[in-house]
Amino acid sequence: MKKEDFDVILQEGEGQFVEFKESFDSKNIAKEIVAFANSEGGKIFLGVSDDKKQKGIKITTELKSKITDIAKNCDPSIYLKFEEFEDVLIVNVVSGENKPFQCSDGFFLRIGPNSQKLKRNEIIKLIKESGKVHFDSLFEKNFDFSNDFDNLKFEFFLKKTGISKNNEIFVILENLKLGEREKNKFRLNNAGILLFAKDTKKFFIQNFVTCVLYKGKERVNVIDRKDFDKDLLINYENSFAFLKQHLKLSYIIEGAGPRKEILEIHEGALRESLLNAIMHRDYFEEGTGIFVEIFDDRVEISNKGKLLFDKKDLGKISFARNPIIFDLFHRLGLIEKIGSGINRIKELMKKRKLKVKFETSDFFRITMYKPVDKGSKKTVEKTVEKTVEKILRLIKEKPQITQEELTEKTGLSRRGIEWNIDELKKKNILIRIGPDKGGYWKIKNKEVKK
Repeated sequence: MKKEDFDVILQEGEGQFVEFKESFDSKNIAKEIVAFANSEGGKIFLGVSDDKKQKGIKITTELKSKITDIAKNCDPSIYLKFEEFEDVLIVNVVSGENKPFQCSDGFFLRIGPNSQKLKRNEIIKLIKESGKVHFDSLFEKNFDFSNDFDNLKFEFFLKKTGISKNNEIFVILENLKLGEREKNKFRLNNAGILLFAKDTKKFFIQNFVTCVLYKGKERVNVIDRKDFDKDLLINYENSFAFLKQHLKLSYIIEGAGPRKEILEIHEGALRESLLNAIMHRDYFEEGTGIFVEIFDDRVEISNKGKLLFDKKDLGKISFARNPIIFDLFHRLGLIEKIGSGINRIKELMKKRKLKVKFETSDFFRITMYKPVDKGSKKTVEKTVEKTVEKILRLIKEKPQITQEELTEKTGLSRRGIEWNIDELKKKNILIRIGPDKGGYWKIKNKEVKK
């Protein structure tokens, strides 16, 4: 380590990645090593006091061996590297892949400048976040197979995947790692429930996708909103249908062939992003679901769940947070192979010369930007036109129709209907005759398609 680097560390003091120890104490060192390994790694400076003074320590092979033995005796063992600056020994602790780690005094986690002992629930949370326990492989004790399992959903899955129905259903489920026999009962795991329960939300209130269409670039004016809380496959199909309904269509002509309709954002990139959210969502978290949000300039798809590896490796490596769910969607032909989704999104967006952004924190968010309309491209807002035509057709059939009826017949939200009607009024296409109750709509200068 260079002197200027050491001086900066002394000036900044202890923090998330730095701990000062004036002298060697085996128990304290063990605690700090475990805390850093359970977090994002860090450095222990032996020979520096808490008040940032370089006191120094006698650096020997014996001292290094003692510290190495402490790390080896942790459960599991922890890898260390040593550095020296003058009479200060620097112990580098790498963030461990086999979390959680413990020493003889328990489990510790680095939080800011302190190493805190973990309580039971905090240890469980750390285990979950490390990806060592998979939500989809656990069992829900309240699930009653005879009453809660949907045979029609499972038969549809078998048909789509080409799996023979000749074997007993429990044998097939066991081979798919979806459950196990226990005495005279069959226990279905969470992956099986998320796909084949008659009522998924009865067991997992966190299994939902919220789709929102905004007017503008901010989360202010909602035009349409849908919440889907069925099984994973239906949620995926409904969410993708929402995207297709509200994204613009462009027309391209390849060679001498007929014109081809394409979504303004590559359909494959949208599918991969949506599937990524479903595959890697942290289903342990009950407070939120998956969000699909459409703005004037972009689409954002977000799911709860930290990356299980360093962000710099995004697109290079991948761990399946829910490996059984991943396998089921792979069998359905919706996923090619693990780790290919992010790169595929990048390639498809690049092919359209569009920007894509990946954000990681407690959430994972994929932002896909729409093309900028420079006036040279003939982009047709076909889905919007279809919605307008449907509203006008319903009004022509029944001039006294209410906004509640329009909401029910079009599938739009109440705010979506209000926004479309306001737009039609501004364009002098639609006027209201009489009061809200007892009046009727009149269409002006517009030929309605039947």
